[in-house]
Amino acid sequence: MTSESLPVRAGDTRRAPPWVRYKGLLKTWGPVLVLVVLCIFITLISPNFIDSKNLVRIATAATIPLFLAIGETFIILLGSIDLSMEGVVALSAVMVSLTVRNGRNDNDYGWLALFVALGVGGLMGFLNGFIHVRLRIPSFMSTLGMGFVGVGAATILLSGEPVRVLDENIRGLALNRFLDIPYMVWVGLIALAIAYGVQRFTRLGRYIYSIGGGEDLLALSGVPVGRYKIMIFTLAGLFYGFAGLIAAAQLGMGNALIIQGKQFAAITAVVVGGTALSGGVGGVLNSLVGVLVVAVLSNGMVLMGVSPYIQQAVQGVLIVIAVALSLDRARLKIVK
Repeated sequence: MTSESLPVRAGDTRRAPPWVRYKGLLKTWGPVLVLVVLCIFITLISPNFIDSKNLVRIATAATIPLFLAIGETFIILLGSIDLSMEGVVALSAVMVSLTVRNGRNDNDYGWLALFVALGVGGLMGFLNGFIHVRLRIPSFMSTLGMGFVGVGAATILLSGEPVRVLDENIRGLALNRFLDIPYMVWVGLIALAIAYGVQRFTRLGRYIYSIGGGEDLLALSGVPVGRYKIMIFTLAGLFYGFAGLIAAAQLGMGNALIIQGKQFAAITAVVVGGTALSGGVGGVLNSLVGVLVVAVLSNGMVLMGVSPYIQQAVQGVLIVIAVALSLDRARLKIVK
């Protein structure tokens, strides 16, 4: 029997044909390669792209999408989807704006706004998970409903009018800099490190992958899957809530449409980074690469004078291609 006729065990890439190994490497490093090629291509067309000020603009523009993508990554790893982020961020930003010194009331509670943002985000994330798990409603429908609830509540609180943030410390997250980089970017990197720690070194992180890879098998082993899913939705809500704080600091106000349009970009970034919509594959570092790809692409198209409408079309094409490349069709018996 020749070596070519020997069976290849699952996970044994040493005996796999070369094209199988290359396919695996492409899936792993493909997004990074896309990012590098994209940067080179844009630089050749517009040398201003690699200017230090422009790179800082890209990092700043990527910060809020990074928070959103981190939360969404945990949900997509479950094999679910979260469409509530716009509502969660809107309500968090409005509550932050009304808590700190502002142009609407006499409140001036400073950094207490941080706990308000996390509280609002965590509560709405918990409700997302509870409704999805306990009422057995598909995640896309339960989270979409909660998103509308958040936007509606934010609109009612402000009576349709935005509120200005006058607190210098909160605004300083976006305006003040360390090593010529805004504080908000450093905070985003810290959040990424925390998220990676949860994903890589905690039981909750291990269960995220296990649930996404085979929820039924995990339940049969006695693990309270529903409880962990609620915890993961709550964790995602915490990141959305912090994104609301950063959004209020960056824009200097809170309103119900504060991140309108960024939800699609965040989901695009997660999928482009290599996290599979079928669950169980990917992670927050993948999402970082995806966020950078989307941010670099958007910045590059602006530098090249591309119409905003074409930019949206390009993002749509990008997510379709990314989904097509990330799905493991061997695991999909039926596509619905």
